[in-house]
This record gives sequence, structure tokens and C-alpha cells, in this order.
Amino acid sequence: MNKFAVGAVVAAMSGTFAMEAAATEWNVSVWGKRRAFTEHVEKLAELVAEKTNGEFTMNVSYGGLSKNRENLDGISIGAFEMAQFCAGYHADKNRVITVLELPFLGVETLEQEVAVARAVYAHPAATEEMAQWNAKLLMTSPMPQYNLVGTGEPRDKLADFDGMRVRATGGLGKAFESVGGVPTSVTATEAYQAMEGGVVDTVAFAQHAHLSFGTINQADWWTANLNPGTVNCPVVVNVDAYDSLSDSEREALDSSIPEAIAHYLENYGELLTRWDSVLEEKGVQKVEVADDVIAEFQSVAGKPIQDAWIADMEAQGLPGQELYDLVVKTLAEAKGGS
Repeated sequence: MNKFAVGAVVAAMSGTFAMEAAATEWNVSVWGKRRAFTEHVEKLAELVAEKTNGEFTMNVSYGGLSKNRENLDGISIGAFEMAQFCAGYHADKNRVITVLELPFLGVETLEQEVAVARAVYAHPAATEEMAQWNAKLLMTSPMPQYNLVGTGEPRDKLADFDGMRVRATGGLGKAFESVGGVPTSVTATEAYQAMEGGVVDTVAFAQHAHLSFGTINQADWWTANLNPGTVNCPVVVNVDAYDSLSDSEREALDSSIPEAIAHYLENYGELLTRWDSVLEEKGVQKVEVADDVIAEFQSVAGKPIQDAWIADMEAQGLPGQELYDLVVKTLAEAKGGS
């Protein structure tokens, strides 16, 4: 082979390697199994791959990369490029976004949950705190108000919560503690075993989680309208990985977020629509808590816990009042526009 032919082969091979090197592959750490809670992550991966003709792909791993409580740590050291976590798993690491986990904020819909989360995520204090973990807040995982499943007689009066061992994290845990409950923050994947083994009497989850993690199969009853609050579970990306994307890759990622969230909302809406039939199918009693009981719960676990959170954040040098006011203002605007 003459030198010109050799040169052509080398050039062709170099071009092939360059094309291969240009492809971007991200690992994404979530947990459990594919469910309503992860549908926006799956949709995001699908959209990004489509928009980049397969040059930017995401491998979504359900527990294979990290434990759910360690996802933020994994992001911080670059063990993977994207992850989902819940603020209540390690409130000391993500203090700012725990404002979204305060009890009785008054969020009524998933769309409102998206609005308040987006506002808080965009606040400089949230950006700065996440940067300490080399993380960038990408999108929320909006969940409806949590409600309880339990065994035995329904707990539908405040006195029934006294001594109740409940799986509840973050602000929800504090809410139940304020009325005599004994919260434990076992992870979602451990909740079924905790309920089965009698470690807890009740579990506070959103509907998808009661299904996915099997707690509904242990339940005798479910509170339909207690609605004390929810948890906030962001999807974050490693800052270095995000910054290293090409302009077109970054555009493909950023522009896909609204559609991924819209897909999540539509999918979750279908689950909520058929929830009553799920309860009937599994023989779970639907319990309506009286309005005066909810009002009593709110008076004890609402404003006092919110005020305590604000004071605690301010004492740590964080704008607690400003963040709380941002949630209230954004929620009012979201309700006004709905």
C-alpha cells in the first residue's frame, strides 16, 4: 500500500474515532423501579437522544449506581452525571429546598407544585447551596399531597396520632411529631419491610409510591384528604458534566425539560384518576378525615413549624423568610392563573 493510501486509511480511522469520541453518554442514578415518579427522567432521556440523533444518551439506573440517600454525594464526586434525590433524606445538605417540604403550605395540584419548586430552584440561595455539591438543579419530581396508609382501625382523629409510628421524612415527619406521632425516615425502598415487620404502623407516601413500594398491599385503610404536605425530590446534574456539554447538547437537554415535565403530569394524572379503583381492588378503606380534625392538625403543625423553619434558616445565614414568602407568592399566582 502506498503512502497516500495509508494516509487515507489513517485519516478515515481518525475520523471514525473522532465521531465516536464526540458521543456523550450520561449515567443517571434513581431507585426502585420505573414508575410515575421517574417518568420525566425517562422522557428526558428519550427526547435528548432524539434531538441529538443518538449522540447524547442517558443510561437510567434503578439502584445500580448508588443508594438513594447517597445520590447527591455521588453527583458531588462525579460518580454519575445525573441523579434524583429527596430533600428529606439529608435536610442538612439541601436546606434551601426544604422550604418546599413544610407542612400545610396549601399546594393543591401537581401544576402548583411545579410552579413553587421552579421558583425556589431558581433562587440564588438554592443555586449556591447546590454548587457546594457540584450539583445543578434541573427539574422537580412533582408529587401530590402525601396521605397515610395503615393497619388496624383507621386513625382519623388527632388523638389517634399520639404514639403512631409513621414513616415520614422532613417537614411531614415534624408535622406528625407535633401531634404525638413517632416519625421514622426509612427510605422508600425500606417502607414495605418496616410496615410488614411492625416497625411502623403507618406510611406517608404519594399514591404512586404506595403502589410501587407495596405499602398499599399491607394497608387496611388510606386517608383520602389529610393532605399535610409532600416531599420535594429534584433531579440534579453534575456541574462539570453540564458545563462540558456542547452548545447543541445543552440546548437539547434544557429544551426537553418542559416536555418531560408535561409528560410526567399527564402520566401521574392518569394514576390519580384510577386511584379509587385501586383501593377497591385491594380492599383498602378510603377514610375521609373530618374538617375540624384537619383544622386542628393544621393549627398545631402548620404555622408553628413554618415559623420555626424560618427562624432556623435565618439563624444559619439563609434567607428563610424570603424563601417562604417566595413560595406563598408563587402559589398565590399559580392558583390565580388556574
